[in-house]
Amino acid sequence: MIAVTFALPAESSGFLRRLHNRTRSHRNGVVTIRGKIDNRAIEIFHTGVGEKVCRQRMARFLPDRQLDCLISAGFAGALNDQLDVGDLLIAQNFSTTELSNARSLLVNLPIHVAKLLTVPSMIDSTEERNKIARATGAAAVDMETDYIARACAEHGGPLLSLRVISDTARQRFPAPAHVLFNIEHQRTSVVRLVLYLLRHPTRLRGLIRFMSQITRARESLTKALVAVAAAL
Repeated sequence: MIAVTFALPAESSGFLRRLHNRTRSHRNGVVTIRGKIDNRAIEIFHTGVGEKVCRQRMARFLPDRQLDCLISAGFAGALNDQLDVGDLLIAQNFSTTELSNARSLLVNLPIHVAKLLTVPSMIDSTEERNKIARATGAAAVDMETDYIARACAEHGGPLLSLRVISDTARQRFPAPAHVLFNIEHQRTSVVRLVLYLLRHPTRLRGLIRFMSQITRARESLTKALVAVAAAL
């Protein structure tokens, strides 16, 4: 069995559509979705965004599971100009599987092997992204992988961290982080977003661009995950 974690359904929806024989399972207070890709058993689990919810859900998900590999998948923000929207990143500092094998499966896709940094909040400022890149040597940031890696280490399971770039340092988010996503409630408040756009109508074009980036990133990630999951 291969487990694939995503923070949110917005990241997993493309991959879910590729699963055959899908079923939902409720266990230890968490919901997972099972299916197959090329007769390979896959289980998809959503960790939520950020440390608190991710730690809680991983603690419920991993016990008593025998996994061939756990793939920590989802979106990440680029910290340098070498990464663009839709590029894939294998986090060398978190992955415990053989990276050369994973990379060979993605040879026809825009793939990078580099350091990933887990941060407590979304980072919009170009200056802050540049500062983090210089201080840590990381190429991209996310908000969950560090906690997933710790849980896998505790339970002795192999991990592949595979992320796709959804946003870059060159372009700002179309709205402040707290407007785009409420971590406490684990969702975007449509009312808050609409009110923000009414006050800042020039940001609408940026929102449309951002949604297009998300779609492109999701398609790239789906293609990569299908290739990797079928071959692991």
